[in-house]
Amino acid sequence: MPTPENGFIESTLAEAPPASPLPPAAIAPVWHTVILMAAIVALSIQGAAEFAGKQAGANRLITYAATIASELLMLGWVWFGLRLRKTSFRSLFGSVSFNLRSIALDLGFAFAFWIGSLIVLGTIGIFWTVVEAVITHRPLLHAGKATADPSQQQAIHALSSLVPTNGREVAAWILVCIVAGFAEELIFRGYFQRQFIAWSRGTIAVGVVFSALLFGAAHGYQGVRNMVMLSVFGALFSLLALFRRSLRPGIIAHAWHDGIAGLALALLKAHHLI
Repeated sequence: MPTPENGFIESTLAEAPPASPLPPAAIAPVWHTVILMAAIVALSIQGAAEFAGKQAGANRLITYAATIASELLMLGWVWFGLRLRKTSFRSLFGSVSFNLRSIALDLGFAFAFWIGSLIVLGTIGIFWTVVEAVITHRPLLHAGKATADPSQQQAIHALSSLVPTNGREVAAWILVCIVAGFAEELIFRGYFQRQFIAWSRGTIAVGVVFSALLFGAAHGYQGVRNMVMLSVFGALFSLLALFRRSLRPGIIAHAWHDGIAGLALALLKAHHLI
């Protein structure tokens, strides 16, 4: 039989607002994330200094091996940090199904994302070039050819020094791109994005922006302009991961993009077009 006391309790519970969800918890200690950020910035500065010299790309196979080693070391550090907080490493991947339909969907999303991101980045690059030409009073065309500023020429030189020139280097380059696509998506869109979202008490935009800025900052050897462009690229990868709730399409698109870009530069270099 209901009593006045029971009725009061029931009415109070009915009128009470629903409990707000708790903000996501950090997936690793703060010091662990700070050390990883410092290592990424240090490697970026070292890479910028190395590729500014004439010796850049003297032995590409060693450079490829060092790149793979650094990516795997950072991935191992991420695994260690997750263990400290008892966070599942598997959780960084998001929702991943291994049925054929899901894999085919992710392949389709990866390809569509790659095409769309190239259009976005190409548009930003053209706008940047026009604005820069107006500010510096430099003609867009010189003797029928597009002109490039010195910093962009240095970036092209650094990138062209990395591209493969023979069969062994092509195979090694493809391996580098697979490892980089896998590791960097896990590190930047998996680890950093989730960590920054947790630090901002669940604000997704903070995770997207700061993980993207850090992704751009990690590529110091490509120059300021390309670092900005890669920050935009990183934000697009974050949006893809959030949309699919999975890192798999981003991993595919990342590895595909790096591989195709490197092989295209190698082809241009072989024909003395860069």
